[in-house]
Amino acid sequence: MSIFSNKPKVSPVASPAGAAADGSTGPAENQPVEKSDAQWRQELTPEEYRVLRQAGTERPYTGEYWDTHTTGVYQCRACGTELFTSQEKFDSHCGWPSFWAPLAEGTVRYIHDRTLGMERVEVRCAACDSHLGHVFEGEGYGTPTDQRFCINSVSLKLVPADDAGQ
Repeated sequence: MSIFSNKPKVSPVASPAGAAADGSTGPAENQPVEKSDAQWRQELTPEEYRVLRQAGTERPYTGEYWDTHTTGVYQCRACGTELFTSQEKFDSHCGWPSFWAPLAEGTVRYIHDRTLGMERVEVRCAACDSHLGHVFEGEGYGTPTDQRFCINSVSLKLVPADDAGQ
């Protein structure tokens, strides 16, 4: 069942070229990434830290990928795990990059978020537990899953298809 408990999951998207034969989607063979707060602060910019580690949100229409149409794979900016592909990215005109599904089952995890007086589903990187954004359903976009993964650009790093495998 889906995270919204009312629809079956869509089949996982095929791994992009260059993915490991075992299906791993990150640099550490799907091993959890564990770092201290001090390590994260040292490795990330202040804005990356605020969004990825403190569940912040970048302002709409300000991130580098909200209107990008480059073919490639979107990795977690904190740990490099492959999370989404351009095949599932769509124009939602909401001001953040939007995807209708993650790259594969298990690359992201979900948390029920009741902050700010709203009922939402938070999306986190399954490998390093970094905040990515939120997922919404039933908004009428006509995507195969009827879901919109609304992801902060600062949480992602786009690896263009031309650069894959190098």
